[in-house]
Amino acid sequence: MTDHGPNGAVVTIPRLRPIEGALAKKPGKIKSVVTYLEMTDAPHTPPPPPPIETHAIMLAKPITVSFYRYLYNTVGADNLWWERRILSDDDLAGLVQTDDVDVFVLYMQGTPAGYYELFQAAGSDIIELAYFGLLPDFIGRGLGAYMLRCALDEAWRRGPEKVTVNTCDLDHPNALQNYQRAGFEPVDQKTRAIDDPRSLRIF
Repeated sequence: MTDHGPNGAVVTIPRLRPIEGALAKKPGKIKSVVTYLEMTDAPHTPPPPPPIETHAIMLAKPITVSFYRYLYNTVGADNLWWERRILSDDDLAGLVQTDDVDVFVLYMQGTPAGYYELFQAAGSDIIELAYFGLLPDFIGRGLGAYMLRCALDEAWRRGPEKVTVNTCDLDHPNALQNYQRAGFEPVDQKTRAIDDPRSLRIF
């Protein structure tokens, strides 16, 4: 499958291998394909138009653990984001309340609508778009492309060598194509198997 990326270039969107039982109802193993992408130059295309409604993107620094849990759990509920659900408050604070991590929240008319998280290890020239997503009530309103471009503009403003992201076939069906349209290119793909997190009764 092909699509048009930045500057009109044709990009190849890999077809993910079908995963048997990826979201099976019976608890067990889940297999998913993880695609790793990177961008080595800032976007040169005009940014998507901003929302008409009153909105703002604000840095939450330091973000409270309770607010972070709200964002992470709500955005990731349908996609089985589980790794940070099982962390203690202290462990989670140790990950998100550091100088290496910045969490930006999109507000629509005063209501949190989505967030993105940038990670840059001390002394590193690489910035990772560690988490990105919209709350369910705001999906399908054209906000994803706008928020993604804001995330990329913020990342490149810091002068990295490259920006990276990864996504899997448990994420939103359009996630991979959206990243590629924004200018990311796939560099690797791996299959992993984990215990179904629903068996932990955290969803």
